[in-house]
Amino acid sequence: MEKIGILIEIKEGELKKTNFGVITAARDDSHEIYAFLLDGRGVEFKSQLAYYGVQKIIDISSTDGPLVWNPVSWSMAIIHAMDHFGINTLLGLTSFLGKELLPRIAAYLDAPLVMDCTGVHLTEHTAKKSQFSGKAIATFKVTGSSYIYGIRPNAFEEKPAPCEAEIIPFQTEPENGDLIVKEIKQGASSGIDLSEADIVISGGRGMKNSENFRLLFECADVMGAAVGASRVAVDAKWVPYSMQVGQTGVTVSPKVYIACGISGSVQHFAGMKTSKVIVA
Repeated sequence: MEKIGILIEIKEGELKKTNFGVITAARDDSHEIYAFLLDGRGVEFKSQLAYYGVQKIIDISSTDGPLVWNPVSWSMAIIHAMDHFGINTLLGLTSFLGKELLPRIAAYLDAPLVMDCTGVHLTEHTAKKSQFSGKAIATFKVTGSSYIYGIRPNAFEEKPAPCEAEIIPFQTEPENGDLIVKEIKQGASSGIDLSEADIVISGGRGMKNSENFRLLFECADVMGAAVGASRVAVDAKWVPYSMQVGQTGVTVSPKVYIACGISGSVQHFAGMKTSKVIVA
């Protein structure tokens, strides 16, 4: 069976729900799924990962314990694990973490990289993603000895496939290169990640000012949603850039997208057109 690696992401001590969509995309009768965890908590998440079809949980750590966050050392740890277990295909989320690690891994392995995939066929080495501001869907066929794919959050619906999972500890020496992380600061945004939310409520020019955006935050708290914005609202400094949805901002694929006071320019539409239901 072909071994497929999945980069598992954790936020605030919990598995991100969007991990399960990535696992679903990788599953096949001819595939054996390996989940890479870098925080030494494989036992805690074993049942959840096994429920979605992960057969092997690789608990990656250093000889001194859990790996401290550093994009170089984390990337190298995954590369060493892939080499040790004979894994040539790696999938992860096209998230902030995925954008830090997957390109580094691909560059080191000299492997083809396709990010923001909305479809993958791992046997044929093809991936689908939107192009030209979402006006077309392109299918990329890649060649190489290794393959790296970044999956758009919520692009695949998670589907359970319970199985037996085995936890395998894997220790590696941290390799930081010339990169030193001195401090990690929490950004202004918190709570649900915009790119991974099931419900997104966004505001645009029609919100008129930053004070009115409080209405959207209050609604989001009730609905368990994330708050986004159009470029006009960001340029007017009503909200920070991290909230911008669109071609030059965040791409989202929620189950429900609510647009308040947004005209729907092609650039904005490119960032949210794959939403399941759009309420304007």
